[in-house]
Amino acid sequence: MNPDELFRICNMIAMAGWLVLLASPFISKLAERISALLIPVLLAIAYSGLVLAFWSGAEGGFDSLPNVMLLFTQPEIALAGWIHYLAFDLLIGGWEVRTARAERIPFLIVVPCLALTFLFGPAGYLAFSALRAARAAMPSTGRPTEGTSR
Repeated sequence: MNPDELFRICNMIAMAGWLVLLASPFISKLAERISALLIPVLLAIAYSGLVLAFWSGAEGGFDSLPNVMLLFTQPEIALAGWIHYLAFDLLIGGWEVRTARAERIPFLIVVPCLALTFLFGPAGYLAFSALRAARAAMPSTGRPTEGTSR
């Protein structure tokens, strides 16, 4: 399989994972199994196969920006890097959904964080972390605060 075909397949698989995450309020257990386990494992297999097959022949490395740029001039290694992004961004998106559910954060206000995570990885994680911090700082409604009674 050539790198372009594998790129398209991995993108479609990752997109399916994101669509399942968006449906997670309705299929939470299935979404967790698909988006947080099955698809990241499939992407990890593709990533590992590419690294095992092409790493030893690749020029460049991780010790300087020019070497990183050189490393990613080889299509198979650039594809491995892209699959790395796909897998980890989806894992973070799955974590955001699970954490939001556990902390009773309304799903609709998590969706923009998911969109940012999908498009810009760490920026989505930052947005979700800020959302959690803002919610934690808000006084609870309907519950007595410390030192008061109903």
